[in-house]
Amino acid sequence: MFSPERLDEMRQKLAEMSAEQREQLVQRLMEKLEEGGYINTEDPSDPENAPGGQGGAENQMKFEVTDKAVDFLGFKTLKDLLGSLGKSSFGAHDTRDLSTGIDASGGAKPYEFGDVLNLDVSATLFSAMQREGVKLPLNLEYSDLHVHQSEYQSSCATVLMLDCSHSMILYGEDRFTPAKKVALALSHLIRTQYPGDSLRCVLFHDTAEEMRISDLARVQVGPYYTNTRDGLILAQRLLAQEKKDMKQIIMITDGKPSALTLEDGRIYKNAFGLDPLVISQTLEEVARCKKRGILINTFMLASDYGLVQFVQKVTEMCKGKAYFTTPYTLGNYLLMDYMNRKTRTIH
Repeated sequence: MFSPERLDEMRQKLAEMSAEQREQLVQRLMEKLEEGGYINTEDPSDPENAPGGQGGAENQMKFEVTDKAVDFLGFKTLKDLLGSLGKSSFGAHDTRDLSTGIDASGGAKPYEFGDVLNLDVSATLFSAMQREGVKLPLNLEYSDLHVHQSEYQSSCATVLMLDCSHSMILYGEDRFTPAKKVALALSHLIRTQYPGDSLRCVLFHDTAEEMRISDLARVQVGPYYTNTRDGLILAQRLLAQEKKDMKQIIMITDGKPSALTLEDGRIYKNAFGLDPLVISQTLEEVARCKKRGILINTFMLASDYGLVQFVQKVTEMCKGKAYFTTPYTLGNYLLMDYMNRKTRTIH
């Protein structure tokens, strides 16, 4: 970490550089990042990468963030977000159920067909000696076989729904950048600590689309409304593709639903008040989530009446959790909740 004095010195040197010198510095930085495997670049001299073969402003190097960079950024984000939480116990989803895996943490049980044959020798021999007494040779029967038990570790599929409507940058407050930061942190958390889990990302605005985590850096908030229903429909479709024990949606938003895709493909919009048509059809998708066993947790970045009323209804229907938070505390709340779910008993 650079000291404030060192940062000021670096800023001064950058300010004194000519435009050509700064361009050369950026070029060297790009080369170093590519050598380290953090980005993949495209040659601007390639006709396919230079629109219309034009030079100048359009002839700029394009690059793609690699998984290695996402892991690095996620690690840095996690370090910042979890720094005030003390030691955290990373692990898989613990449950009250027991299995017969290799890692033994529970007592022994009689072997049943289909169990992993992780034999508990002591319990097996003790069972035989109880039946026949202490003698040699000792005859073992099928009923004597006992195996170790381990805590059953469940898996979870998560869809992170990010609101990128215009209100996420309204009134000079950037709420979208912290949300993207959390997405990077969750991606790193799952990739490194919960490899059996999955995380997919959905952007919802006038409509909804799946977005790769590595592409989030280039996403811009547009002049959009909030089509929460389309986001929920796409999230359910993605979760249906995942074969996991648990499925959840984590929704980060700062506004009530204000848009709806009609049957003819047109977008119906109404940002004023709680529109009965928009709310009713959005809650229909919430009900479908409940029917499919999908938990919905919502993080509100604003506290207007319409948003709170809607989120309270979603929470009531899906038995999820709702948090009012700010862009500055979003990461802590979201990651703490996700971490708590990892050790929560599943009935």
